[in-house]
Amino acid sequence: MTAPAAADHRRFFTFAEAPDLLRLESGATLGPVTIAYETWGELSPGRDNAILVAHAFSGDSHAASHRQADSGEDKPGWWEFMIGPGKAIDTDRYFVLCPNILGSCMGSTGPSSPNPDDGRPYGLAFPMMTIGDMVTTQKRLVDHLGIAQLRGVIGGSVGGMQVLEWMVRYPEVVRSAVAIATTMRHSALAIAFNEIARQSIMADPNWRHGDYYGGRGPDMGLAVARMVGHVTYLSDEAMRRKFGRKLQDKENFSFGFDGDFQVESYLRHQGEKFVNRFDANSVLYITKAADYFDIVERTAQLARPGDRPGQRSRYLVVSYTSDWLYPTYQARELVRTLKRSGQDVSFCEIEADCGHDAFLIPDQRLSTLVGGFFDGLD
Repeated sequence: MTAPAAADHRRFFTFAEAPDLLRLESGATLGPVTIAYETWGELSPGRDNAILVAHAFSGDSHAASHRQADSGEDKPGWWEFMIGPGKAIDTDRYFVLCPNILGSCMGSTGPSSPNPDDGRPYGLAFPMMTIGDMVTTQKRLVDHLGIAQLRGVIGGSVGGMQVLEWMVRYPEVVRSAVAIATTMRHSALAIAFNEIARQSIMADPNWRHGDYYGGRGPDMGLAVARMVGHVTYLSDEAMRRKFGRKLQDKENFSFGFDGDFQVESYLRHQGEKFVNRFDANSVLYITKAADYFDIVERTAQLARPGDRPGQRSRYLVVSYTSDWLYPTYQARELVRTLKRSGQDVSFCEIEADCGHDAFLIPDQRLSTLVGGFFDGLD
């Protein structure tokens, strides 16, 4: 994996030191636990202006750049168009917090972290965790920062799952929730694609049952896993527009397997980039956690309007017309479920041909929706 950007604004919160280990949903214990996070803006005197941003499965805490007094801004973040002064998530008004999820390899404790028992990377000794466990660690971080209530939680894809988990586990802590391009539980199709990705990693001879640290890792398997995943993030129209059947740096077929088409070259490039920045075991654990996620039978835990006198949580659910990984029918199912439990819910389906990744692509419509939603809480 490559090192973080030179201007590293990550902070680290460590807890669950022995003997007070963190108990996971599986029943296993883990500790110590470190969560990497970044913040933007300032906490208000009442500590009531915090918005937590939850990232997708291979994301990190660097959701947006930070102002530098001597050199402008550092490396743009993965949600640069959404977070910053005067943007939808306005850092002149809000204190924005983005933690790296448990199980990742971008600063938080995960399979590549040292096992305190022997100092070697956990590998498959790392206990299986869930989306709920990720949110539990985020709640510990929020408590550590002295924030009694969040103005909102927001995220897309697996980040959206974390948003929904927040509302099930800690509804009294969150005033509002924005769930984008997400689902209440994975379909068989989504689980199938994740399993193909996992099998491609585990079939690589360099995986060595997860014990590849210090040597050559399962680069080929990880690259193929990323290729598979990347296809699910796009749409037929987006791929047709971008690639069609255009050849890559040639005029005729090679009649071989070197990669004739531009789309082949693109997927190989995406796979190679991913190998240089992410850990294969983290892919296994995080995709499995996403597959386990299911709040369909747990919505009774959501706070109802009468549970908190004078306060009512609000929801914004956003889907995209061309998202075939988490299609709009799943978002509508979520909206119906929330309404049945008495929640205040707004819903918008955005027409876009970019596929699942549309929420990561600058779009004034999404910015306007989110900005207006958070502003309307006052």
